[in-house]
Amino acid sequence: MCYDRDMKILIVEDDAALSAGLIYHLERDGHDVDAAHDGLIAWDMIQAGAHELILLDRMLPGLDGAAVLRRMRGAGHATPVLMITALGSLSDRVDGLDAGADDYLVKPFETDELLARVRALSRRPAQLVEAGRIRCGALTLDESQGLLTLGTASCQLSKREARLLAQLMKHAGQVLPRDLLLSRVWADAPVEDGNLDNYIYFLRKRLRSVGSAAKIETMRGLGYRLEVT
Repeated sequence: MCYDRDMKILIVEDDAALSAGLIYHLERDGHDVDAAHDGLIAWDMIQAGAHELILLDRMLPGLDGAAVLRRMRGAGHATPVLMITALGSLSDRVDGLDAGADDYLVKPFETDELLARVRALSRRPAQLVEAGRIRCGALTLDESQGLLTLGTASCQLSKREARLLAQLMKHAGQVLPRDLLLSRVWADAPVEDGNLDNYIYFLRKRLRSVGSAAKIETMRGLGYRLEVT
């Protein structure tokens, strides 16, 4: 069982008033918070590896948020990142996820939503991506081979199923919008919206077949979320 927990959090935000507000609410929620106001200072702090979660603004002086994030992932830093930005189009969300963000929150936002996202990230099982394999909790997916395993149980997935499950596993605990999933999984072919629902149905069967307790939740009007205990 996973529980919410207090974390050491780094806020990277150049708006001083917003940064101060975030610090206030997060500290009140029990977290230990540091702050940086430009990308270069943030990068120096990130390299120390002292933080369990990073709230990262997209548009920063010195080094923009996407560049900071790419440096992090390129250097092997796996610290969860919640990207906070005024850029909320589909292409912006895709760019943020491609850069390595774990979640994406668009300004303006309510404090309660921010705290809920932080709590969700604190509960998220550790994920590891290496040599083409994605590990999330006890599940392992070899995307290139289309092989899903849990302990000694395994099942074969189609190429499209593997691609869809990879997206859900990489961002477990996060609601992935339908349009984002369609653009990522069917980028190479035209697709009808209903195809996504069919493939979600197939994946639920695959998860049950290996005895996984993971659930793909339907978030009405939004998209889908993988919950792994």
